[in-house]
Amino acid sequence: MSAQILDGKLLAAQLKKQLKDVIEELHKDNKKVSVVSITVGNDPSTFSYLKSQKKAAEDLGIRYKEINFPITSRQDEVLNLINQIDQDSSIHGVIINKPLPAHIEDSILINRLDASKDIEGLGERNQGRLLLGKSSILPCTAAAALELLRFSGVVLKGKQAVVIGRSEIVGKPMALLLLKEDVTVTICHSKTENLPAMIQRADIVVAAIGKPLFVKGDWLKPGAIVIDVGINQQDGKIVGDVDFESCKEKASFITPVPGGVGPVTSVMLMKNVVEAFKNIL
Repeated sequence: MSAQILDGKLLAAQLKKQLKDVIEELHKDNKKVSVVSITVGNDPSTFSYLKSQKKAAEDLGIRYKEINFPITSRQDEVLNLINQIDQDSSIHGVIINKPLPAHIEDSILINRLDASKDIEGLGERNQGRLLLGKSSILPCTAAAALELLRFSGVVLKGKQAVVIGRSEIVGKPMALLLLKEDVTVTICHSKTENLPAMIQRADIVVAAIGKPLFVKGDWLKPGAIVIDVGINQQDGKIVGDVDFESCKEKASFITPVPGGVGPVTSVMLMKNVVEAFKNIL
């Protein structure tokens, strides 16, 4: 058996088409959906994501502006910009790109931002609403992973899932989104004992642990759906957290890296901008 590839580029194109129709309708009143993307420094790992953000925005007719601070910038300088953005009604969403320099705390920046403009869904208010199942702005990577699971066409209700990783960005929100789909979820992490045995029971495996080619094919339950959220550099190549070659022989569906979760994440980010825009109408 060889897994069917869950093509993130194909899904992203379909989602963009749906979203573009919504945006064109919103723009009939001569109001423009607008997003600002903030970076501090020039970490190479952000370049591809910024490029993807900009392309998604341009394709959809969303006004996109990137603001880059030098790596030596102070935290209060960035906070001053966020204060200005909070007061600017023409800006509907803000992206605070990571990684940030060590002297700047991302949680302080995100929680200073007006929750209605926190389109990554990472601020405390939006995370609390996610926990209660009341948020329309979902953390983008987790939301993208869920869209890819739906794209498989498999009924999720009643399935067993293992989420590998417990970060606020992916692992925890992924578990909450799956719970809302009536999936039974186990969160595993670096301290989990006998991880392969845990994974072997799962119908769905979401890998977000940040270790290249970590999940092996012989760990999988035959026919499992594998969503690889990882982006790692190894031997000059971008690879995921999943050993794709061995896992594709055991899984029923699998996402590639690159070309899986990444393209869909950028579209989900733009979807959140639209939700933020609609919330102020």
